[in-house]
Amino acid sequence: MHPVLASDLARLPLLLRETCEQATAFLEGLEDRPVVPASHEVSMIPLPDHGRGLQEAAEDFHRRWEPFLSASAGPRYLGFVTGGATPAALAGDWLTAATDQNSMSRLDSGGQQLEREVVSWLRQMFGLSPVHHGNLVSGATMSNTVGLAVAREWLGERLGVSPAEAGNASLGHVRVLSGSAHSSVAKALSLLGLGRTALAPVGNREGREAVDLAALERALSQIDGPCIVVANAGTVNTGDFDNIQAVADLRARYEFWLHVDAAFGAFAALSPDSKHLLRGLDLADSVCVDLHKWLNVPYDSAVQFTRRQDLQTRVFQNAAAYLGSANDLDSLHLTPENSHRLRALAAWFTLRAYGREGHREIVERCMSCARLLAETIDATPGLRTLAPVRLNVVCFTLTDNPTPGQLAALAGELSGEVFLTPTLLDGVPALRAAFSNWRTTETDVSRIADALRRALPRYLHKEAR
Repeated sequence: MHPVLASDLARLPLLLRETCEQATAFLEGLEDRPVVPASHEVSMIPLPDHGRGLQEAAEDFHRRWEPFLSASAGPRYLGFVTGGATPAALAGDWLTAATDQNSMSRLDSGGQQLEREVVSWLRQMFGLSPVHHGNLVSGATMSNTVGLAVAREWLGERLGVSPAEAGNASLGHVRVLSGSAHSSVAKALSLLGLGRTALAPVGNREGREAVDLAALERALSQIDGPCIVVANAGTVNTGDFDNIQAVADLRARYEFWLHVDAAFGAFAALSPDSKHLLRGLDLADSVCVDLHKWLNVPYDSAVQFTRRQDLQTRVFQNAAAYLGSANDLDSLHLTPENSHRLRALAAWFTLRAYGREGHREIVERCMSCARLLAETIDATPGLRTLAPVRLNVVCFTLTDNPTPGQLAALAGELSGEVFLTPTLLDGVPALRAAFSNWRTTETDVSRIADALRRALPRYLHKEAR
């Protein structure tokens, strides 16, 4: 063994304790750390020929790279829809690395059984019946991709072909209808060879990001043959929901696969105040849920559910004798990856540690914080919300002549205190704040509001740039 490796192995308990202290110091400093550092420029160094071991590497990381990391684990990182890592999830993730399991095959360890327990818990959490089979994947993009891959195979089944075997040409032109599809849906269609142009936007209800059911039915009536409909449970800009039950009911007259993108909206099921938004979710043919959002586990973690695991196996089966039979329904026959870390362990720890009630408290606190920020914005001269808070997203803008440049500058000025991301809603430049971190409290909302008020005078009555 290389002498540096041998030395690190001999000193591993001490080195891990020091690493724990470094990680703890980072987490304890989140309150005072700039949410997004002002500068990201770090001088690169060449690959060292002779390493000096873990301790020196940790010191170099602490000196050169840690100062430029964002406080995305903290309570005021409201850009995108980003959770942190609960204490239990963090412990689970550390053990994931320590045990270094590949949880894809029953030939190896019990990791796959642990993953199935997690999937079962998640299914119960989201109110899905046992007809939905699930697997963990790396994120919502991959979850949407897997769901749409199964939908593609379903289209082939309806047409008497198998695109998994014969290719997409056997399907002819595929249509995918949606009101406010997330960008990852178009990305998935590109990856699956169906093409981004297969996505046909359908009109939304006035002033909403929820699909107009009459417009959807008109679009369905013009399609000759089966198609795919993507419904939304929690849109990016306003956290809006399609009427999933009503969309599903259209299958009595039209032939389509219903995929529901519930990346963060599925967690509405935890609260009595919001679970009605998911009425009809169990009727979906496939469902996407992101776990590194509101479940607050480390990146990268998501779950996909489908009613048609048989079609999923047809798409992803791996024909290698040493990997076992597709009839075993191991994960490697159900997802794009042949291997992945035991990402279920972080989810297992946080679900086991805090249960349904603990995670409901996180969801309800985030929703309360979002409503409080929206109320504060509407009470602040110079700012206005662009939509009601339906779940956990606040979309707002300047009242007077907002421009993308102004809002980008405002977000940049605020980035030390809060991270917000820019967007467009019905053509209006805006900022969005998405609450999903387990640490966020009303105190953080007060800090965000104060930062907005301090910065706002510089952006009032400015001419468009």
